[in-house]
Amino acid sequence: MAKQAFEASCRGYGSANPDPCLMVIFGASGDLTQRALLPSLFELAQEGLLPEPFAVLGVAISDWDDDGFRRRMRDAVSPRNSDEEQRWEDFVEKLYYLSGDFESEDSFDALRARVDQLRDSLGLPDNLLFHLAVPPVFFASICEHLDRAGLAHSGRETYGDDGNGWRRVIIEKPFGQDRSSARALHRDLQRVFAERQLYRIDHFLGKETVQNMLVFRFANPSFEPIWNHRFVDQVQITVAEDIGIGTRGDFYEKTGVVRDMVQNHLLSLLSMVAMEPPVSYDARSLRNETGKVLQAIEPPQAADCVAGQYEAGRVDGKTVRGYREEDDVASDSTTATFAAVKLRVNNWRWTGVPFYLRTGKRMAQALTEVSVHFKPVAHPMFPHSGDPGPERNLIAFRVKPEEGILHTFIAKQPGSELCLAPVTSRFLYAEAFGIERPPRAYAWLILDAMAGQQTLFAREDWVDEAWRIVDPLVDRLERQHRSQLHVYAAGTWGPPAAAELLALDGRRWLQPENPVR
Repeated sequence: MAKQAFEASCRGYGSANPDPCLMVIFGASGDLTQRALLPSLFELAQEGLLPEPFAVLGVAISDWDDDGFRRRMRDAVSPRNSDEEQRWEDFVEKLYYLSGDFESEDSFDALRARVDQLRDSLGLPDNLLFHLAVPPVFFASICEHLDRAGLAHSGRETYGDDGNGWRRVIIEKPFGQDRSSARALHRDLQRVFAERQLYRIDHFLGKETVQNMLVFRFANPSFEPIWNHRFVDQVQITVAEDIGIGTRGDFYEKTGVVRDMVQNHLLSLLSMVAMEPPVSYDARSLRNETGKVLQAIEPPQAADCVAGQYEAGRVDGKTVRGYREEDDVASDSTTATFAAVKLRVNNWRWTGVPFYLRTGKRMAQALTEVSVHFKPVAHPMFPHSGDPGPERNLIAFRVKPEEGILHTFIAKQPGSELCLAPVTSRFLYAEAFGIERPPRAYAWLILDAMAGQQTLFAREDWVDEAWRIVDPLVDRLERQHRSQLHVYAAGTWGPPAAAELLALDGRRWLQPENPVR
């Protein structure tokens, strides 16, 4: 990835730049830090986008020191060539570590002392970015301990750029287990931090194609006039994973697919594609509009939902076990690993347009895509035969496996006869910008947090509305009997009932074998 990839992705924030700061990562020995956070920070360092001075202080229970932390993070980043190896040698000097217990006052006293020492030795201003890469049970207690240890506040009393320092907190999902617990957690956090300091992260919103939904609609005059119920027949949102639950059996048993995926990722995608034009591209305007989308959605009825659980099957030619055979999963578990839901956005723009959401583990392939399907022409003047299919006229925003936008429309095939066929125009990042892979979503979002930009982070009212929508669905799933859960073989596109959900409306899911691919 070249530096121009980052430059071409400028958000239009004007002169906003990341402030020099110390980033404190709680849960620094965990999977998220090694898989996403440190590789993202290293990406930023390679492109010269990290502020100066800057340092990372990892905090976790593991009994490591600075050198041990640095060795493990190097393994996670895995520099690919001599140039990256040299950049890593420069970057690694910014990494530090403190072993501590998230519920121990002594640990936070030690943290305060280490923060003061690093600030003095590195010439860092009083700017602290806390990243809570820990289980949600620790969110409130960590913030309370930061407050008691004198780390939650700087000399700044107002949220301006007066040089007296700031505090910001990045919070990972899930934000609560339901609406009531999310509200309680918000109250706990607000005893220490203001809403303007809280950055509830959904890494989907940092993905290039998700942001391109907005640019596609609002920077091009061709599409916004037809982005409504008069022209759109349906919207499909698929977030399919080919992996299972891995070592997260205990977590998944308590969470399930609706809490894990629908409440955040899929509703984030829905609100981005369905929102009204914001007044401007800023945190207040954009988040006002995405919140209004959720306010217009009623919780789905029982007939509009299908839940499933994967059983043994084959993925990529390999036999894999079923969910109930996974580690730390009950043999009679009724936890859903798949969900298909039909939602309705009850406003003037989208009245009558169904939004079909689908997500699951151990599906046929990894695929994240939002497809907007347009209605057929009012009068079909050209001859045709057979079912035109769902792919005849649509726009697909693909996040995975290849990021880009695909526009499928009807054209005449060459020849003496008038024969119509769907064709697809493709915009892919690799081809259009020469980018092997777009920047990591976490890289952008961490950079935004350093710059004080909350545009792509969820606000408290958005989270509250999301739980209002999914709480009845979660409650229904948790009360269902084992016999009511639809099973599907690993390596497929989910249970047959998911296809029937659309068939009742005379529609079908867009699948990878369709010409849009």
